[in-house]
Amino acid sequence: MKDRRRWWIVWTLFFSTAINYINRQTLSVLAPLISKQFHLNHSQLSNIFGSFQFAYAGAWLLGGIFLDIVGTRLGLAIAVVWWSLVSCATSFANSAFSFGVLRFFLGIGEGFNWPGASKAVSEFFPKEERGTAVAIFDSGSSVGGAIAAIAIPFIALKFGWRYAFVFSGALGFVWLAAWLVVYPPLTREMKQQKRDASLLRDKATWIGILKRRETWGIVIGRSLTDPIWWFYVFWLPQYLSDTRGFSLKQIAASAWIPFVAADLGNFAGGIISGALIRSGVALLRARKLVCIVSCIPMLAGIPAALIGDPFSSLAFICVALFGYASWSTMGLTFPSDLFPSEIVASVTGLSGFAAGLAGTLFTLLVGLLVDHFSYLPAFIVAATAPLLATVSVIFLIRRGLEGTTVKAV
Repeated sequence: MKDRRRWWIVWTLFFSTAINYINRQTLSVLAPLISKQFHLNHSQLSNIFGSFQFAYAGAWLLGGIFLDIVGTRLGLAIAVVWWSLVSCATSFANSAFSFGVLRFFLGIGEGFNWPGASKAVSEFFPKEERGTAVAIFDSGSSVGGAIAAIAIPFIALKFGWRYAFVFSGALGFVWLAAWLVVYPPLTREMKQQKRDASLLRDKATWIGILKRRETWGIVIGRSLTDPIWWFYVFWLPQYLSDTRGFSLKQIAASAWIPFVAADLGNFAGGIISGALIRSGVALLRARKLVCIVSCIPMLAGIPAALIGDPFSSLAFICVALFGYASWSTMGLTFPSDLFPSEIVASVTGLSGFAAGLAGTLFTLLVGLLVDHFSYLPAFIVAATAPLLATVSVIFLIRRGLEGTTVKAV
């Protein structure tokens, strides 16, 4: 029963991740339509996207601490209710300022999802299965992005763009009912809450976390890869409209395809690393090998921007997102490989905080680059930054290469 329960939990987390992305992608997919209606330029759009990312970054850090204190079940329930209400409220937005404020509040709620999911994986899955478990819940981002690309334009064209935000917000309440059934209060979790809270209030614990070179390998690695995902997530519909001349219907017909490629990358990274571990390769060596190989397809972002044919460009973007998603699965698995479950959400939150700030800066930079130059410099950065991320992972995450792991702080 326990074995069955953990897989039910991870698939429920898959759906929370998918709904999370449907909510955040609603504005991105509708950006060409909304920007025309409210006369928004690319810099204003980047400010709106950036307000989400700034709040999202803070929520990763504080959300990780909060989840380690109150537990996964309650923490994620609160987060989903929060972001669902905010998404519904976005249907009333009527200016760049109101969109920015509501995206800020959306980021607060949505930042809880990944620290909570990572914590659940560390609690319920053995190490050789964690890569696959992370791939399952993280692949919800690709599925959610694909669903948003298809469904949101249809709803907007049929009923109006405001109803699209109501639709995406309502999905969270459906998920909540399932979550409370699948993840019931656990006696073990309840007994540990006071001990966890005491542990997290201990300054020595945080000093111990920050002293680990492995922590900084995770932080730097994610800070140089997550902004690439944000670039494609936030700007792909607008890029297809601006540079490739796609209409909203054409975006709906094609913008979902790169997310499917990313979904395949999630599973490829998790399954391959798990297979390497089972074949006798040391745990962290297997994770690093996947990171190294995943850098190669991400370079496809450069020809994606240079090639003239729009569908060939889309194909190269698919290749790049496949590589990113494979790398990202390893980045999200490292904390549970290296730290005890009681602080996994906090370590994951710290890396997400740093990555969110880096993503905010890159998003703001993209708006300025597009307004004054073109999308090409952004594509070049997106293709090459993961190389530096992989170098940081190789040289900073050193423990465990011979089969050992970092001891609990």
